[in-house]
Amino acid sequence: MNEQATQPVRIGPLDVLRFLLELFAFFTLGLWGFVAWPPFLNVVFGIGAPLFAIVLWGLFRSPKAVIRIDPFGKALVEIVIMGSAALAWLVMGQWLVAIVFGVLAVVTGVISGRKEFA
Repeated sequence: MNEQATQPVRIGPLDVLRFLLELFAFFTLGLWGFVAWPPFLNVVFGIGAPLFAIVLWGLFRSPKAVIRIDPFGKALVEIVIMGSAALAWLVMGQWLVAIVFGVLAVVTGVISGRKEFA
């Protein structure tokens, strides 16, 4: 019998919302790549932009990140990816989606960041 009982991982509503926002950001970058560029470049950016964001997230921001950085670095990576997604919605002319997404990303990021710094 294991003497060290491991705590189960608790996933709350904030974690689920942040995960959905992350997936939405990756989807947004792909959509932007396919919609905002001319025929050959749309495939490059439609696949490359979300792939680049996913690699950045996996390297620096995910719970099992390959490269461990301080909370400020994690926040910077998150700001760049979420901000890029919000700007992509603005470029596509969907300002309401950009504002709602941006506000949700900022609010959940601040709440999560405060927990991380505590």
